[in-house]
Amino acid sequence: MTRVLIASDSFKGSATSNEVADYIATGAHQADPTIQVTTVPIADGGEGTVNSVLAAVGGQAYTASVVGPLGQTVEAQWGMIDQETAIVEVAEAAGLNLAKSDLDPMLTTTYGVGQMIQAALNRGASKIYIGLGGSATNDGGIGMAQALGGHFYDSANHELAYGGNGLMQLDHIDLSQMDQRLKNTVIVGLTDVANPLTGPQGAAKVFGPQKGANKEMIQLLDQGLSLLDQTLQAQLTIDCGEVPGAGAAGGTGFGILSFLGGQLKPGIEEIMRLVKLDARISKSDLVITGEGQIDGQSLMGKAPIGIAHLAKQHGLPVILIAGSIGDNIQAVYASGVDLVLSSTASPMSVNRAIANVRPLLTQAGYTAMRAFNLNRVLID
Repeated sequence: MTRVLIASDSFKGSATSNEVADYIATGAHQADPTIQVTTVPIADGGEGTVNSVLAAVGGQAYTASVVGPLGQTVEAQWGMIDQETAIVEVAEAAGLNLAKSDLDPMLTTTYGVGQMIQAALNRGASKIYIGLGGSATNDGGIGMAQALGGHFYDSANHELAYGGNGLMQLDHIDLSQMDQRLKNTVIVGLTDVANPLTGPQGAAKVFGPQKGANKEMIQLLDQGLSLLDQTLQAQLTIDCGEVPGAGAAGGTGFGILSFLGGQLKPGIEEIMRLVKLDARISKSDLVITGEGQIDGQSLMGKAPIGIAHLAKQHGLPVILIAGSIGDNIQAVYASGVDLVLSSTASPMSVNRAIANVRPLLTQAGYTAMRAFNLNRVLID
């Protein structure tokens, strides 16, 4: 009996990681009813991280009413993995999906992220994971810090307003009233990027456009983040702007390092450890993974690539199913993937692909299993 492990990221906008795994499993069973399938929902720190981890390891989900990216009240989900370990994600309180057509990184705030951290502290968490993908913000994490007792003032001693626009008025910082529980709490930011806070590869220049920033805004946002970095260095001798990942989630990675005394880790590596993926893979014969879009130019931090690396440590074949396959697919194969399949087997619009994600992924799962069995026949 063939033991198949399916560990896929979500197909953003169309299916959660749980749904993707279930659809692929259905197709694989149709191709070979004798197989034993194990599904493990996976995320890399972006949207869906909380749900994926809790689905894989258990724990308790909670909902907190927090300030959304544009100051509105939103219901943000977070979770306790065990009695001491919490997991939250930026996208739940400050995500692109919450700002929708009103995207404006000059105004959006991470204040709600700080409120979720506070909710976790209130539940007794002594270790908190923070997924950093999918944010609509570019405030350097000051909103998050404000919710936890940090103060950021202009020259008239007024508290800065929400958003990247407020950073331009920054004059001095007071972190003395930050929640004291943070000193005894391990904070780990989960990211799939290594961008610094500012400059050509910084938060504003690279990620600003997808958050609604035009060229003028990008320049202002980068200047604001630079002022934040310089002020922290001058007043509090905190220098984290060049740390890889500081630019994640509009500088929220920087905020975790600077304001919370936390650390940043590659999201997929930490998630794989949390869900004990190594032990599950070791009992498998085939690994099927997935991603909404894959190409050779953006491999760093991608969940399927981390999964492929782990599978190769056990000498296992890896099939990757993607909604869209980009350029330089050779680099994907070189990373440890044995076969890349597109779930969109014929030309179609994005909207049509999203509407038909279930049958498309079921078909892809069927094809993946047929390909694996054909290879075994040829080898025999």
